[in-house]
Amino acid sequence: MRYRRMASFAVGLALASTAVQASDVGKPAHDFKLTTLEGQTVRLADLKGKVVVVNRWATWCTPCKAEMVAFENYIRTHPDTDLKIYAVTVELSVPSSKLKPLQGVLHYPLATGISGSGYRIMAGVPTSYVIDRSGVLRYAAAGAFDLPAFEAFIDPLLAESAPDTRVASSKP
Repeated sequence: MRYRRMASFAVGLALASTAVQASDVGKPAHDFKLTTLEGQTVRLADLKGKVVVVNRWATWCTPCKAEMVAFENYIRTHPDTDLKIYAVTVELSVPSSKLKPLQGVLHYPLATGISGSGYRIMAGVPTSYVIDRSGVLRYAAAGAFDLPAFEAFIDPLLAESAPDTRVASSKP
């Protein structure tokens, strides 16, 4: 039993060392690629001008479930925003077929994995990363948002202007 705890601790340290750190907040976000349950591939580069939340969660995690309800309530009450939420499960053993009923009631996509440098579990689940419209990491922490805290954090980010991504034309 003691060996298992030590092994779990060592695995946690290894994961934490490759994760985005809180010190990365305020810097350009690391690129990522994820695949939703519907098979859509999403990259951070595809989401320019959007506010992005990458949330790491687990089916057994009670705070994760409460946070999913907060995210869902926000999306339902703010349907026309530039907010993109991606809930990425940390459980490799849960088949996609078991997650499909949950996906059927959510207004944001579930994913079973994410690749890129970082976006791992920080100090436990849930762990969330919030990226602003300019691609800057604005939040990276473990712990669940409730709806008032999520609104207080996300609303100002959504109120910011999207960066101008047009290419300047050269005039003679």
